[in-house]
Amino acid sequence: MSSRRDFLQKSAIVAGGSLLASTFNNKAFAIFKNRMMPSDQLNIGAIGINGMGWADVTAALKVPGVNLVAICDVDKNVMDKRMADLAKMNYDTSKIRRYDDYQALLDQKDIDAVVIGTPDHWHAMIMMHAVEAGKDVYVEKPVGNSIGECRAMVKAQERYNKVVQAGQWQRSQQHFKDAVDFVHSGQLGNIRTVKVWCYQGWMKPGPVVADSAAPAGVNYAGWLGPAKTVPFNASRFHFNFRWFWDYAGGLMTDWGVHLLDYGLLGMNSPVPKSVSALGGRFAYPELYEETPDTLTTLYEFDGFNMVWDSAMGIDNGSYNRDHGIAYIGNNGTLILNRGGWEVIEERQSKSKVAKPFVASSDNGLDKHWENFVSVVKSRKMEDLHCPIQAGAHVATVAQMGNIAYRTGKKLEWNDAAHEFTDKGVNREYLMKEYHNGYKLPKV
Repeated sequence: MSSRRDFLQKSAIVAGGSLLASTFNNKAFAIFKNRMMPSDQLNIGAIGINGMGWADVTAALKVPGVNLVAICDVDKNVMDKRMADLAKMNYDTSKIRRYDDYQALLDQKDIDAVVIGTPDHWHAMIMMHAVEAGKDVYVEKPVGNSIGECRAMVKAQERYNKVVQAGQWQRSQQHFKDAVDFVHSGQLGNIRTVKVWCYQGWMKPGPVVADSAAPAGVNYAGWLGPAKTVPFNASRFHFNFRWFWDYAGGLMTDWGVHLLDYGLLGMNSPVPKSVSALGGRFAYPELYEETPDTLTTLYEFDGFNMVWDSAMGIDNGSYNRDHGIAYIGNNGTLILNRGGWEVIEERQSKSKVAKPFVASSDNGLDKHWENFVSVVKSRKMEDLHCPIQAGAHVATVAQMGNIAYRTGKKLEWNDAAHEFTDKGVNREYLMKEYHNGYKLPKV
């Protein structure tokens, strides 16, 4: 493995971490990739390939020298579909090994890095076992399903010194960086409020349906893993896992970690002093979910407040945008989302900070993978766009908001102890309880 690492580091000089396959047509890229020495290539295994896990795989395969050598999913139907998808892409599937147990995939010696695209409640355990097995990791967001898991993941990365990139790909988009640079320039004046919102009209909870047997080909016990055992229900499965506390944290952790991340970055990534939240299942009380479909959360920082506002099933968010971040300063407001950014000047401002809309011009996911592969080869951890430490920070902030909602309390945060001042809340919510014989690895 160490000699392979040497080869990968040397190949970084050739690939430069900046040459995407999308630069070429398919034929030209195949020629380029086939001419690379096997020792210069990066072998990946993908664990959880139904949603973002598959998006990650397709982005990874655009990077020259990246090979998919193993896939793992608890749903055989998903694996069959992805193998068919790869065949349609003219990808050689003959050397791809298939698993329904991620531990067996981690035992495959020729895998250099793994992609974790499972439901959130699996992220921490798989990531920690992966770095222990000597693999670099690209883990989907939110990195952990509890504050305690986030801390444990950071400790594991630091102990085993592996490259761990969180899947917050907005950190690799140029217009997000440019917008934050403008915020940091001070031209907005004192920023008193940061608004972060997510209105998702296409996202609705599933209908109420009866419990049933799991579909053929699904290892349901393997899907549940450390979550408590409950009967299979189609409205909790696959995409809809997001709306149940055992597996995820609703819109707050699904989109919140992307958007809150830039709210925090614009203000130099501080830690909240307190958090409170109000919301509920106001829009769809008859549908099947636990997390709120409507939520407003207030974070208190030194010198400013940050507001999170989310709604399922409607699109008319602030500034007529369905998602975004607004930095509200004395001189103007900078509005940022995946489409681009602009600055609206205050009418009485004399600073002339107005800036017309600047549209996004790149593919953040592709660039995020390009960055990950480059750092895997160079081992320059400081070049990673979203290391596990950054992913854990924003996931913790998102979890703080969910805990405030679930307790109905205004919660004070003790950053030195990395816990709330309310000991009862800490006991109930700081760490997820693991079931079915699973335990989070100790670091």
